[in-house]
Amino acid sequence: MKQFITYILLFSSAFVLAQKAQFANAKLDAATVYFNSAELTHYFSANLNKGTNEIVVKDVANRLNENTLRIVAPKNVTVLSAQFTTQYTTDGDNLLPKSKQVKDSIDLLTSQIDKLSNQIAAEKQVVELIKENKSVLGGGTGLNVAEYAKFLDYSKDKMTTSLDKIDTMTDKQNKLRSLRYNLEQRLKGEVTKEETLSDGKLVLQVMVDTPVKADFSVSYITPNASWVPFYDLRADNISQPINLVYKAQVRQNTGVDWKHIKLSLSSGNPNQNNQFTLLKAWYLYFGRRYDDDYDYVRANAYLSGAVKKEAVVEQIQEEATISDYTNLNENQLNTSFEITTPYDILSNNKEHSVSLKELKIKAKYEYYTAPRIDNGVYLVASVDDYSQYNLLTGQANVIFEDMYVGKTLIDPNQTSESMQLTMGNDKKISVKREKIADKSATKFISSYKEQTFTYEITVKNNKKEAIDLKLKDQYPLTTDDKIQIELLDTSKAEVNKETGILTWDTNLKAGETKKFRIIYKVKYPKNEVIGNL
Repeated sequence: MKQFITYILLFSSAFVLAQKAQFANAKLDAATVYFNSAELTHYFSANLNKGTNEIVVKDVANRLNENTLRIVAPKNVTVLSAQFTTQYTTDGDNLLPKSKQVKDSIDLLTSQIDKLSNQIAAEKQVVELIKENKSVLGGGTGLNVAEYAKFLDYSKDKMTTSLDKIDTMTDKQNKLRSLRYNLEQRLKGEVTKEETLSDGKLVLQVMVDTPVKADFSVSYITPNASWVPFYDLRADNISQPINLVYKAQVRQNTGVDWKHIKLSLSSGNPNQNNQFTLLKAWYLYFGRRYDDDYDYVRANAYLSGAVKKEAVVEQIQEEATISDYTNLNENQLNTSFEITTPYDILSNNKEHSVSLKELKIKAKYEYYTAPRIDNGVYLVASVDDYSQYNLLTGQANVIFEDMYVGKTLIDPNQTSESMQLTMGNDKKISVKREKIADKSATKFISSYKEQTFTYEITVKNNKKEAIDLKLKDQYPLTTDDKIQIELLDTSKAEVNKETGILTWDTNLKAGETKKFRIIYKVKYPKNEVIGNL
């Protein structure tokens, strides 16, 4: 029987070697990758002499959390101590001056990378707070419409700023990691084996009563690995289900090439606490919530930006699916994927695409447009009972009718019964919103100014099949008693008087054109100016 022995020990500078150290190469067996770290498991063998032995285990990660270090040894072997180091020397000498400069540069880069991680975490917290505040204030806490609109504008600007900062800092962090990796490779080339060995090493002190060949296993958490979920969404037409390919982008810069290993991906956080956990009362609470229009606008804006920036050729290449080689495990806290086929992932901090699952998802399709803001007509797929697919938040490439149309965001944390997926902007459906001049007028009545606005929306279906379309527009609202607003014509739209949003659910036959009209009147003191009318 083998026993787990966990150590959090530091070597004493006065430790005297009982015997000459022997070296062992650690063979990487398995990796469990989390969103911001990985647990690596190695095995190695050593021929032990009676008494105390020192084993220098090479080819472990260049950074690891010593608190998570676990050594599995045979029961007749006692592990006295374990230490991680990158500067082990055979004669106790320090690094040469030139190599010391490189090492100092690596340490400086590591410090900068860690600071960026803290800044990124802080900006993400800002984004979450904005979302939570929007949900709370949206529930009705006394803000009038104008104040709430100002809050939304402020939230949008602040969130955009924070998201831009996150992107910028993440890009800078990746560049620093790449530079650090180059320096680490340079350090390996400049320092000979006589001066120091390769970077990541474990130095073990073990004791046995009789000579024996012993097999060991070692595992630990390293921060230099990560993965993010992403997807391919394919649909041939609006009468077919969505073909969803569940993927992962894995990157690692541990200093160890992962070759022919058992690979697992987890959405959880590794438990780095050696103290057992006591259960506490489990309370449910309401989380963030968005209105439908906000989700549509966010998805459309996200997609529109992606279409302009992303290359097409690479995105539509087929990848071999490994659905039959992936085991999905889910509990209340996380989802994990165990890939049964061996994998190779090099230590170069580059994204490595891993296909996990391929799913057929039933969806109801509907077109959506809000021409007051955007003349684009977007195809939106509604997916019911989406929790059964064990999806994680991530980007998705959208391929519709064999054409790459851009990216969308899959967010399974929605609170609606159906998950909305934006499948692209359909150029075959045209929409135009224009002000009708001869039906719009300005009058002066006593001390008041009265303005009438008439807008006509024309939608044409240029496709060869009928479509369902959700059309939205709006009229202004006010909380100022001096401003009077009257809605005169809606073309039978569904009117939300709290938001001023008008919705038409309509069907257009192939080649059909429909017109919708909205007329409203605004009356206010003629000596006043409304800046956003």
